[in-house]
Amino acid sequence: MSGAAPRALALALLAAPALAPAQTMLDQEQRLIDIHCLLLDLPAVQAPGALAEWRLGLGLEAIAIPDIDGTTGSKVQLTASDRTKVFPRPRLALGLPAPEGFRAFVGASYVPPIEVRDASTNEIALEAGLAWVPDPFRLGIRAHGAYAYSKAPVTDPATRDSLETSVYGAELSAGWSFPVPGARLDVQPYAGVGVVSLHGRFRVQSDGYVLESRYTGASLHGGLRLFLAGAWEGVAEVAWYPGRLVHPNFRIGYVFP
Repeated sequence: MSGAAPRALALALLAAPALAPAQTMLDQEQRLIDIHCLLLDLPAVQAPGALAEWRLGLGLEAIAIPDIDGTTGSKVQLTASDRTKVFPRPRLALGLPAPEGFRAFVGASYVPPIEVRDASTNEIALEAGLAWVPDPFRLGIRAHGAYAYSKAPVTDPATRDSLETSVYGAELSAGWSFPVPGARLDVQPYAGVGVVSLHGRFRVQSDGYVLESRYTGASLHGGLRLFLAGAWEGVAEVAWYPGRLVHPNFRIGYVFP
C-alpha cells in the first residue's frame, strides 16, 4: 500500500470535527425549551392492557426532574431542576368496551396553576389506547397529547417568564403478566418505543423576547407494574428521549371494581 492512503485517512480524521456544525447559543436555548416541554409529556407510567372494561383507575404520578444544565452562551439560566426535584400529576383512566381478547382505555390528567417556589404550571393531558391481551402477553398502542402554560423565573430570579407547551405522540408497548403463586399479586414488566413531537414557545417577561422550538424524535420507556389484590397498583418507569432527556417516573393508584 502506498503512503497516500494513510495520509488521506489522517487528513479526513483531522477534518471531521470541522464538518460538524458548532452548537450556537440559539441551539442551546432551544434544547432547554425541548427538555422542559418533554418533562410535561404524558409518558405511559402504566403497563399495556392494564384496565378491564369499565374499571376506573385513579392514580398520582411523581415526575422526577434530573439536573438540567442551564448554560446558554456565557449565561446560566434557571431551570426546572433549580426549583424542585419532583412534581406531582394526577392521572385518571377508564377501561372501555373492546373486542374479545382486547382491552381499550381513555385517560386524562390535569395540573392546576398552583405556585410552588415561584413556579407554576397549568396543564391538561389526554390519552387513549388499545391492547391485545392473550394472557399472559400484552401488546398495546397508545396516543397521547398535552397542553401546558408554565411561569417561572428563568432569565432572572425577579421575573416570571412563560413557556407555552404543546406535545403529543404515540407508542407501541409490550409486556407480560406474572401472577405470584400464593399471593394476590401480579408482576408486570413492560417496555416500548414511539415518537414524540413538540412545540415550545418561551417568552421573556422583561423585554417580551419570544423564542420557539419545534422538535420531533424517538421516545423509549421501560417499567414495572405491581398490581396487588386486584385493586392497588404501583408503577416505576424510565422515560428516555434520545439526545434530550432521561428521567424516572413513579405512580401509585387504585383501580375501582
